Amino acid sequence: MQTFTNQNTYMVQNYYLEPVIATLESGGLILYPTDTTWGIGCDATNTAAIDKVSRLKNQANAGPFVLLVASIEMLKHYVVEIHPRVETLLLFHARPLTVIYKDAKNLPPNACGADGSVAVRIPQDVLCKSLLEEFGKPIVATTANIGGMPIPKHFGEISSDVIMGVDYVVKYRTLDKDMGEPSVLARLSDDEELEFLRE
Repeated sequence: MQTFTNQNTYMVQNYYLEPVIATLESGGLILYPTDTTWGIGCDATNTAAIDKVSRLKNQANAGPFVLLVASIEMLKHYVVEIHPRVETLLLFHARPLTVIYKDAKNLPPNACGADGSVAVRIPQDVLCKSLLEEFGKPIVATTANIGGMPIPKHFGEISSDVIMGVDYVVKYRTLDKDMGEPSVLARLSDDEELEFLRE
């Protein structure tokens, strides 16, 4: 397996990213290693694609799912407001961090909570960041398991139903047994205090 590094950007774009992006643009589903665990992904602005994820996970109206964006600049296009405390946290938090924002924008209803909120993470992982920058839109990042089943700790634990149910499997880190844990989860309270829902 070839190695995904910053030193071979040409290979990254041509070997890994082109078929992944083509799948996302066509409304398909991908199976990919995120900055935490393996995830099922799709174009987070595509209503039909998000519905496909829900059906694959056997969870009707399962949203909202966590979304990944490339940067704070991209994030600002999909949430109404980023409080200064949250922006500071995003800049300096060392571990993967998912933040729940109260008001989403430019996203389909099934990408958001019933109250209009949305959960978003900015990954530092090389593959995720490169993919998001090239795709230019947020990508869904829900755990690669059928609803109610354990979250797989590595590729070898992902069920065949999930693997066969997506349109493209990213062949990167498939032999890695040391994937990350679910991200830290935080939100800003009504009193504008940071609340950590999962650490």
